[in-house]
Amino acid sequence: MQNLWNDSDARKLVETYAAKGVSEDLALRVYTTRLLGGEPRLVLHGGGNTSLKTKASDILGREWDVLCVKGSGWDMGVIEPAGLPAVKLDALLDARKLDTLGDEAMVAMQRANLVDPYAPNPSIETLLHAFLPHKFVDHTHSTAILALVDQQDSEPLCREVFGKRMGFVPYIKPGFDLAKAAADIYDADPSVEGLILDKHGIFTFAEDARTAYDLMIEFVTMAEDHVAKKGRTPFRPVSLPASIATPRDIGRYLRGAIAIPEGDGRFGRMVSDFRTSPKILDYVNAQNAEELATRGVSTPDLSIRIKTGPMVLPAPEAGKLDGYGEVVRERVAGFAARYRDYFDTNDAKDTVPRTMLDTMPRLTLVQGLGLFGHGRSKKEARIAADVGEMLVEAVTGAEAIGSFHPLPLSDLFELEYWSLEQAKLASNKPKPLSGQVVVVTGGAGAIGAATARTFAAQGAHVVVVDLDADRAKETARTAGNDAIGVGADVTDPAAVRAAFERATNVFGGVDIAISNAGAAWEGGIGDLDDATLRRSFELNFFAHQHVAQNAVRIFRMQGTGGVLLFNTSKQAVNPGPNFGAYGLPKAATLFLSRQYALEYGKFGIRSNAVNADRVRSGLLTDEMIASRSKARGLSEKDYMGGNLLGLEVRAEDVAQAFLHHALAERTTGDVTTVDGGNIAAALR
Repeated sequence: MQNLWNDSDARKLVETYAAKGVSEDLALRVYTTRLLGGEPRLVLHGGGNTSLKTKASDILGREWDVLCVKGSGWDMGVIEPAGLPAVKLDALLDARKLDTLGDEAMVAMQRANLVDPYAPNPSIETLLHAFLPHKFVDHTHSTAILALVDQQDSEPLCREVFGKRMGFVPYIKPGFDLAKAAADIYDADPSVEGLILDKHGIFTFAEDARTAYDLMIEFVTMAEDHVAKKGRTPFRPVSLPASIATPRDIGRYLRGAIAIPEGDGRFGRMVSDFRTSPKILDYVNAQNAEELATRGVSTPDLSIRIKTGPMVLPAPEAGKLDGYGEVVRERVAGFAARYRDYFDTNDAKDTVPRTMLDTMPRLTLVQGLGLFGHGRSKKEARIAADVGEMLVEAVTGAEAIGSFHPLPLSDLFELEYWSLEQAKLASNKPKPLSGQVVVVTGGAGAIGAATARTFAAQGAHVVVVDLDADRAKETARTAGNDAIGVGADVTDPAAVRAAFERATNVFGGVDIAISNAGAAWEGGIGDLDDATLRRSFELNFFAHQHVAQNAVRIFRMQGTGGVLLFNTSKQAVNPGPNFGAYGLPKAATLFLSRQYALEYGKFGIRSNAVNADRVRSGLLTDEMIASRSKARGLSEKDYMGGNLLGLEVRAEDVAQAFLHHALAERTTGDVTTVDGGNIAAALR
């Protein structure tokens, strides 16, 4: 592993933080923590931790000996000084005198001794850092180290690789007991330069930041070299079909199968993130891939991300996807049954009250293709996929030099169902549309952009589709929550299909389609040329049909229902003079929405329309508003508020109507009017 220490970079960071009143030691602690956190083979997504023993002053100016240790929620790769909260060291050292200390009491004690009461909770491994006497202490979950410790004979193997330079700590769950045991092993031989924690990771320590970091890189490199020199080709490949389906082909079946059943046709949906590489393919194509998956995970921390390990699917043969969908559902059901058994068996061993997590996998290996990470958000899916890649690395190394022998599932259960983690999960309520994927056409216009923002704020991942690709991407950027922008002409069936395929490639599928794109052509109906009327029908009717067809195709593959929403306009029920070219296709679209409700309700697909009027948008521009209000002898305010409520209808109001229908689980075939009150346009 490359040593990334750079004297110039370290000095610049020290100088930058000195101007902010940060000491050189703390600045260097931040520097090497970032070096460690930026390497995924060492640290992933909140894993690992570092510390510094120094001095700090409280709000009253009193100086304390403190341990600055990584705080909960901070990513080592981008950490700031605030991410290393200072804890009074004497109190931590006094804890070593205790015989027992429960997790909740330990966390409370650490929090009570923070110099800054507003700082984040210190790491669960704070006491281990405190009990070691060194100024700088580093801890990672190196995949190369895991290849050594995930063996049945891990201790003699580590002795072979590191000699007497490293102490070896048998597996103990992180917390007070581990801290005491590790400190005792260090005290028995203070000449060691680090500690190997069985089934867990590695600690290195020194009196300066660079030496502690150098030792981490040196020992990890020794482990890598051992695997490279002693390793053999670890896997025998399965026989694959001559032609394999694409990830997109199977992603929708997979996404539907892993949706979390919530009763009455409701599902907690997840999104996916696909990865592949030669190393991943070697692993997922192994003849014993399924058996390896049942053994567990390379380090206990991963259980919080990917449960007891991955689910494995056989290679999907191109052209035979109908039967493959059933295979996926069977494999998911098998994974869920094994997970329930795992929970029931281990939960019955004591009287601690626990709430079982959902039984769906968070990592799926597909032979011939690669791996999918799953999560209630794109961020969670990426994390699961990242973890999957590092699991592949660690297991491949372990199998190359011996046999992957991780922590037993019974011990893994203690970490996955750790009381503090359960409390965190209980307080983390998902947003109403978490995990759902929404396609919005006309997404860069006023109503489309407001809708994208509204749905993203409720947890949805939005695909903004617009004729103007640049505006679509900018709208997606401002909507947030990993929204994406896609350029497409919705009057072109191939372009609409490509937009939905793009949604599937990025998120795994689609749950809600909001067909919003439209434009108005004026002219007396008796004088209107056929070309103009046909052009209007292409955009204001057939484009809605293209969107609905593609959405329903994906909904049915997923098997978890779906939502179709159409922007129909008041012209559909209350035509205006010289607007026949617009109103006629909109009226057809209104009945299109009801036809979909009629034919696809049996599949759990809901179809509704929103009838909006007089909204500032691409249809009703500022120039048109000025012209119409002047022609009627009204102010622009009075013209835009020319309804029963006397209020201008905004794009955000239309977006709220779409949101209402997305959440109205017992409503289909409905039309919601958003016009401030117009009796002439009221449905009878």
